[in-house]
Amino acid sequence: MMRFVVFVAVVALLVTGSDAAFCHGKPDPDAKPNLLSIMTDDPVFVRSVPNGKLFTVGEGDDMINVVHVWGTPYERGFAQGQLLAKEAKGMATSVWAYFEEQVAQGINSTLHLPPDVLKVVAEIGLDVLLDLTYDATVKYTGEYFFQELQGLSDAAGVDYKTIRRIHMIGELTKGSCSMYGAWGKATASLGGKLMQLRALDWDVEGPFKNFPQITVYHSTDPAKDGNTFANIGWTGWVGSITGMSAQQMAICEIGVSFPDNTFGNESRIGVPFTFLLRDVLQWDKTLDDAIDHISNANRTCDLILGVGDAKPGGGFRGVQYSHSVANFFTDTNMKPEASWHPRIENVVYYGMDWTCPNFDIVLARQLNAYHGNITAENTIRYITPIVQTGNLHVAVYDLADNVLYTANARGDGESGPEMAYDRHFVRLDMAKLYAEPAPTNATAISIDGDDQ
Repeated sequence: MMRFVVFVAVVALLVTGSDAAFCHGKPDPDAKPNLLSIMTDDPVFVRSVPNGKLFTVGEGDDMINVVHVWGTPYERGFAQGQLLAKEAKGMATSVWAYFEEQVAQGINSTLHLPPDVLKVVAEIGLDVLLDLTYDATVKYTGEYFFQELQGLSDAAGVDYKTIRRIHMIGELTKGSCSMYGAWGKATASLGGKLMQLRALDWDVEGPFKNFPQITVYHSTDPAKDGNTFANIGWTGWVGSITGMSAQQMAICEIGVSFPDNTFGNESRIGVPFTFLLRDVLQWDKTLDDAIDHISNANRTCDLILGVGDAKPGGGFRGVQYSHSVANFFTDTNMKPEASWHPRIENVVYYGMDWTCPNFDIVLARQLNAYHGNITAENTIRYITPIVQTGNLHVAVYDLADNVLYTANARGDGESGPEMAYDRHFVRLDMAKLYAEPAPTNATAISIDGDDQ
């Protein structure tokens, strides 16, 4: 009964209406292009286990783990835990300690909780708040997410509840990120094909930067497994904020800290957005599928999403997303409509937030400067580093050719530029990754108990 009372009180504090304000900060006017070489070598095989393979891509301090998994949700999680047990433990331990420290010190730079909520969290504990978030969202979430987490926990020896709580943190954070979808005249030099940017701006002081990972989920039975897709994130992270699928589709996401009144209300009862976005990658075949999926979801917090589909009849949509609304935009109806967020032919874009003039102005300027020649290379060299967006990681999707370009922030003890947008990018032929054969020693793994 007491847990229910606390749940009602915290949800009441977390449910908010939309503010009318502008974001702060702006790009450095002296920002320099990123002229570092793009790494193009194929991934290097490291080892395999039943239902999983580990590769690395990139060199030196720009190396990223690439994990391939097959099987049931539990088997996929177990394979990840077997391949990267040390990293999974390190990720869970360091992330949890970092967030608890922020709450204890009242820093709030990453969690972005309202002051009243931060006070409650300091009193009841972050673990209680995240367990309440789980209670509010579990009925809207596919059981396969928790089965995968259980497999990871069992194989790596990571506390199940800790990694489950970490996956609830997304509902409390507000990362300032950027995106674009460009096609037609905007990418004329490429024959008009769809190009898509997802730049993640979050907390480079935290531990996420130390555990970059691309996880490729292989489908052997589309009815049970859905699509083959790639989740671009971190070791032990099974939700999606960045990713692409073999359906030539990809996702983007921006946390909205500065909405206007068109967003309506937020809620904490519904599907966590990181699980919804992964479901788009795993189950949706077309842009129309994704539109229906998002429209009919039990949505929660204020976001801007982006979904691209390079197949004939597809396209790109920006999405104004909240508990109250799901509005879909192309280049001719993109909102907000303002002098600092001008419409650009065959481009949908957002810089850092919904109402963020200083970044939108620079992003629009760079997109206009390269209009007709918006390529992956020009994005990497002259768009993200000049806008200074994508501090934690950046993904540029060439969906028509199934190519990914990505970079990660400098990890602890590493050298080179701090921000992902200033570092070496790696190029991945995703068609090859999607076609990777399963390990020959793959065997079924039974679930012994289920502590969920």
